[in-house]
Amino acid sequence: MTDSEWGEEIIATVRKYAMQNAIEYNGKGQSGSVLGRLLGERKDLRSKARDLKKLVEIEVAEANLLAEKKGVDVVKEKLAETNPEALQRQKQKKRVGLKPLTNAIDGGVVLRFAPNPNGPLTIGHARGIVINSEYARNYSGKVVLRFDDTDTRVKPPLPEAYAWISEEYEWLAGRPADITIIASERMPLYLNYAKQMIGDGFGYVCRCSASEFKKLRDQSRSCPCRERSVDDNLNDWESMIVGEIKEGGAVVRVKTNLELANPALRDWPALRIQHTPHPMVGDKYKVWPLLDFQSAIEDHLQGVTHIVRGKDLMDSTRKQTLLYEHFGWIYPETLYWGRVKVHEFGSFSTSQMRSSISEGDYSGWDDIRLPTLSALRKRGFDPKALKEFWIDLGLTQKDISISMQTIESFNSSIIDDKCERRSFVRNPVSFNIDKGELTSKIPESLLISRHPDELIEGERIWNLGSKIFVEQEDCVYTKIRLKDFADVFIEDGNAIIESMEKGDRRLIAHWIPEGMEINAVLHIPNGNDIELVHGLLENYEIKEGMIIQLERVGFAKIDEIQEDNLVSMIYLHG
Repeated sequence: MTDSEWGEEIIATVRKYAMQNAIEYNGKGQSGSVLGRLLGERKDLRSKARDLKKLVEIEVAEANLLAEKKGVDVVKEKLAETNPEALQRQKQKKRVGLKPLTNAIDGGVVLRFAPNPNGPLTIGHARGIVINSEYARNYSGKVVLRFDDTDTRVKPPLPEAYAWISEEYEWLAGRPADITIIASERMPLYLNYAKQMIGDGFGYVCRCSASEFKKLRDQSRSCPCRERSVDDNLNDWESMIVGEIKEGGAVVRVKTNLELANPALRDWPALRIQHTPHPMVGDKYKVWPLLDFQSAIEDHLQGVTHIVRGKDLMDSTRKQTLLYEHFGWIYPETLYWGRVKVHEFGSFSTSQMRSSISEGDYSGWDDIRLPTLSALRKRGFDPKALKEFWIDLGLTQKDISISMQTIESFNSSIIDDKCERRSFVRNPVSFNIDKGELTSKIPESLLISRHPDELIEGERIWNLGSKIFVEQEDCVYTKIRLKDFADVFIEDGNAIIESMEKGDRRLIAHWIPEGMEINAVLHIPNGNDIELVHGLLENYEIKEGMIIQLERVGFAKIDEIQEDNLVSMIYLHG
């Protein structure tokens, strides 16, 4: 259906919700949310939801554009003219904080965050830091930061990553981990437990090929190695340890019931041979634990009481529970979460990023196009925003997809009140100021608020010269208002001052007086590209590392002030 075929009533209702949504989310309204509200009010339209989608998208885009160009207050004014009651809508109250832990004792809770140090942390890793550290705070407990670095081949550790991760953990959690453990430094412990397992008869050395074992396992049949004596298994174990058996020649398996419904749990592998040198401990060890074994042993040794992990690791829980039963240990309480996909970053993996960086596709781990915490820090994200986002999401097992706009909205609410405003004039055009008959009434300098709501004390001082710079796209109008200054008439390269007071509804233009400007370039991440936007930045008390809000553009970070009077800025978000 075309827009005109919907009828004025339906179009007006869609427009109402589009403006309402744009107001609530500061010009970042979402068509999905608007469609949901519309169908909640108009159940008779539910059968036409698919056809309505285009109309909703158009109205949402127009409402967002209006908010961007004219400001959210203008959208409020328009909504008040047609549907004033829509301004009173309150967002549904949501659960605050994380749900309680089962069998948690105050002061006795121990959790762990266990990354593989094959690169720095990502947005996804942030979830583990936030959830575990928040639970530890709620229960006066502890968090173990454990580096699971026992894979020397598929995901070899990156030596620098250990320090990166420790520092990023502290940045996000607000304090260092209570205990830090590097698995590769504790290899003798794992090997001793493996030897104990073999000696006690609930582990054995399997010399079958992977394909041979799988065929037997899937038929619930034992392999020939399973029935060998403890002494024979220990002899093979010693051969593995000293490097006499080649890679792939043997694995250590945990004995389980071969009738278990899930074949993956039947006699699962606990340790394997790896002769590839480890970046941190060299070639000292020839046998390395697989993650399910190493993690289970370490959780016991550290007294971990609660494990929070992805639901895709439920089999790991089942395997480890079987191992704990053999040792006579009590398995920790386990909580699960579903997958969270961030639209803008697709299926980035640490290994993929590491390869792309090596090939020169990205400048480094903190390249602003990447989903790493180092990239978000470089852009200027506040760690509190990530913390509030993950706590708000909680521990749902539902797989969801989100946009970075969701995280950005949390960040905006945190930084907006403390970010000073600055003018950034893109594609600048200069005009001579013609004071005309108002010469005596025009001050030599202006006092401009640091924050529009005066939440930051003091003013920016603008010294007025004989020229001004205005954005080229604003120069298509002959009458504009220079923000916080005067109504002017544009003619033949001159800005003729008509009035100091705002006289009509003309466009409010952002500008900079001559002498207050510095050349600047804004780097905006855009998918696999970085868009460079050149212009003039208001050069008033700026310094490297400062987060500012560029009028009409968005939040940005002053990354570098170069010796040639060029400011490099990184776009944060709108």
